[in-house]
Amino acid sequence: MGGVVPDTPIFAFHTPPSWLNFSSKPFELTPKRESVDCDEALVFIIRNVTLPEEADQLVKASELFGFREEAPGISTPPGMRLNKSVHWIAPESVLQSIFERIKTLLPQSIDGRNLTPRLSCRLNVYKYEQGDVFNRHIDGDWPGYGLSLDGSEMVQWEDTHSCLSMLLYLNGRDDGVQGGSTRIFGRQGSVVDVEPRKGDALFFRHGFSPSSVMHAGQPVRGATPKYLARINVLFDV
Repeated sequence: MGGVVPDTPIFAFHTPPSWLNFSSKPFELTPKRESVDCDEALVFIIRNVTLPEEADQLVKASELFGFREEAPGISTPPGMRLNKSVHWIAPESVLQSIFERIKTLLPQSIDGRNLTPRLSCRLNVYKYEQGDVFNRHIDGDWPGYGLSLDGSEMVQWEDTHSCLSMLLYLNGRDDGVQGGSTRIFGRQGSVVDVEPRKGDALFFRHGFSPSSVMHAGQPVRGATPKYLARINVLFDV
């Protein structure tokens, strides 16, 4: 119901499990960018960002850490975010594999800031069960995060800051998810619903900018939870 709960953890594997490996087999899909027309806002989808089994790996890891109602260091108004989340630092190799697949499809600069050659390794993974919703909001912007060389602590990448949210859908209708679309609100009154599809990612402008995109996670129905990972796309400072 909003607010910050002290000592909410951020997780990482001491030794990443062998099954969390995005380079274990050739990537045989072709990512494709599709525009989302919503009052000229910066919103687009990239299809085929991950293999189905890679999405399953991220869900498996997130469930191992465990979902909870609170989120670390993030305050929302009461009643805005009604779902469960877990934040964890993924191995940089996983995020680098994703970035290499989509880098040519991303904006190369925003407001004069250039795209950096990596994604933040801090994953905000959300689990929406029946009736869960994330009401209308704008995502905050963040620096990039990773692990120290010895893996003992989270470190902030001082030379990066995010401009785009990447919502990576980890399951969808074909997996039994009912509802759960991401609703995009245009500044001139347009409304577009983007249906979650496993392995696809939705991108939009975020942060304290006039062009940031208002959006909401629509209610999920039925017994199958919806999973998605928010990943921050980084630009130089």
